[in-house]
Amino acid sequence: MNYIDTEEGRMNVQVRSRLQVLAVFALCTVALQVTAPVYGAYPDKPIRMIVPFPPGGSNDVLGRYVGQKLGERLGEQIVIDNRGGANGIIGAELAANSPADGYTLLMVSTSYVMNAAVRKLSYNVEKTFDPIATVASSPNCIVVHPGFVNTVQELVERARAQPGKILYGSTGVGGFNHFGGELFNKVAKVKLTMVAYKGGGPAMIDVMSGQIPMMFSSITQVLPHVRNGKLKIIAVGAAKRSPVIPDVPTVIESGFPGYEVVVWWGFETPAGVPAAIQRKLTREINAVVNDPEAKKRLLADAAEPLTLTPAQFRKMIHDGVQKWKAVADEAGIHLH
Repeated sequence: MNYIDTEEGRMNVQVRSRLQVLAVFALCTVALQVTAPVYGAYPDKPIRMIVPFPPGGSNDVLGRYVGQKLGERLGEQIVIDNRGGANGIIGAELAANSPADGYTLLMVSTSYVMNAAVRKLSYNVEKTFDPIATVASSPNCIVVHPGFVNTVQELVERARAQPGKILYGSTGVGGFNHFGGELFNKVAKVKLTMVAYKGGGPAMIDVMSGQIPMMFSSITQVLPHVRNGKLKIIAVGAAKRSPVIPDVPTVIESGFPGYEVVVWWGFETPAGVPAAIQRKLTREINAVVNDPEAKKRLLADAAEPLTLTPAQFRKMIHDGVQKWKAVADEAGIHLH
């Protein structure tokens, strides 16, 4: 009689079969535990959000708001790391050299592509980072110290009487504010002179104090100070008036066609972050932006909620580089 035909043999075979099943189950469990920190449990520690401008500007204000709400959704703290300087380049370089593990987010805006249009960078805006999600967009405006001028026409008259003497604040050569100023110089046939700051916040403070008379900015950044009377918007740089300040005309309405500048904001990660983590970040940031409370707050600050797909965001970055390269070539704005 064979061993397997005995009752004892049959019991041994059953025991061995059960042990094999348990062993396979144990191996699967270990495998799941190994992959969990990347795909299942993310995030399991705080996430750093690099805002490449000083506190007080639109990037900082929106970054902190999204960071707080995103942290609540993910169950981990979002640590804001302000790294101002060089029109956002210093912060972008820091992010470019960070691990592609999903624990570093870079806030980007229109200046991010404008930098690539005017200078050689240590990183590639289309390859070094992966677009994750957009947040909002807002039109440019011309903002002045109260009492300086009341209309675009007055500004142009003063600028023509004092070529090169009227100063405006900017985040640096090739920045959103600088392009706004250069485009205005072109359409109005005047010469305003740019003064570089580390960020929009410090420039705005100097306009409020009267150290410089004006700047070109997103409405979102300056609106709180316009409402309390410390700044005055004399024109909006969009195709139509802003519903938040409906009494303020556009630059085009003021007699200078061809002036339209819009700023947008979004988030990227260093290239190569696992796709599952990227998808989670995209989903959660979009959820923050689409929340009724967030939409209400953004619209109240003249920022229109914007939720592009990562592919659409990538195309916007590519198109933006090409657009502003053309503007830089015409205005002669180049750094090497």
